[in-house]
Amino acid sequence: MRWMGGVLMAVAMLAAKAETGVTDTEIVLGQSAAMSGPAAELGKGMNRGAKAYFDWVNQHGGINGRKIRLVAMDDGYEPNRAEANTQALIENTRAFALFGYVGTPTSNASLPLVDKAHIPFIAPYTGADSLRNPFNRNVFNMRASYRDEAEQAAKLMAKMGQTTVNVFYQNDAYGKAGLKALQQAIVGKGITIGAMATVERNTVDVAQAVDELIVKHPANAVFMVSAYKSCAAFIDAARGKDFIGPYYNVSFVGTEALLQQLKKDGSGVIVTQVMPSPYSAVTPATMEYRKMMAADGSEQYDYPSLEGYFAARLLVDGLKRAGRDLTRDRLVAALEGLGEHDMGGFRVKFGPGSHNGSHFIELTVLDHEGHIRI
Repeated sequence: MRWMGGVLMAVAMLAAKAETGVTDTEIVLGQSAAMSGPAAELGKGMNRGAKAYFDWVNQHGGINGRKIRLVAMDDGYEPNRAEANTQALIENTRAFALFGYVGTPTSNASLPLVDKAHIPFIAPYTGADSLRNPFNRNVFNMRASYRDEAEQAAKLMAKMGQTTVNVFYQNDAYGKAGLKALQQAIVGKGITIGAMATVERNTVDVAQAVDELIVKHPANAVFMVSAYKSCAAFIDAARGKDFIGPYYNVSFVGTEALLQQLKKDGSGVIVTQVMPSPYSAVTPATMEYRKMMAADGSEQYDYPSLEGYFAARLLVDGLKRAGRDLTRDRLVAALEGLGEHDMGGFRVKFGPGSHNGSHFIELTVLDHEGHIRI
């Protein structure tokens, strides 16, 4: 019976070496994002695009025979809920990696738990510097930064001869990150910030901000760093005071959701985008994205779901490269080893000590008919 004892010991040793969240048949991922509340369209979109790609991968054999299971939890875009979700995903769900978090304050609240568990944190939907500096080996940013977005917005302001800009920003880590990005971007461009005003996260109480930025201290333009409901409320109220814009928004605003809140009247609204257009199926990636969304039962094409698709594709490429003997360290090394990586027309670049994948920025202009123009 000694041979039986040896077999059992070997099995026990293999089981002990098995990575958290990885079995012979599946890889478990965790996501905390807003699925309800004033930022819900961002979380739902990110999840919808990722799910379409993961479903396609699973239907075609998975990753080395393992299927991906994405466990998504609703945080309502509130940091304390995101922190609790992250703890549950690490300790109860025992996720292999965390993926597709939505928002700066929610991601920031989760980072201490990420670092404690040494768990990969892939493609958060935020451009904040706090996810980029100092370098964090666990964090892989796919999208461009708010500094990249603010730089493009400031260049356009200068080109259009706009010398003063007011800032409407969310009173939290996200809003402050966007404000800082603009303050850095306008240096040397002949642009000054005239006035600033805030709105609380997940609210639309904008009357005081409109009075401050539109009535008392008017400027050539308004730079906005908040989510779609509060930005729409501000724009509607400012239009009521005869300010037609321009209103500059960063990508996190949620372009399509903003348009819906504005009743499809986007006149005077400019948005910086960190993804190529989901409406122009001219690259292999966007054509594949639309095909997979339709196959998954959704023909709702938008920027958040396209970002979810690319984030899922990036993670899958890393998982394939990591090989059958999958560990968190192997995934980190595999993503770093991607180097300059083309995902069908959208390019990222990673390496050891370099986890900021993209600097792609595109400016879109919304019009009074609800169109998004590039």
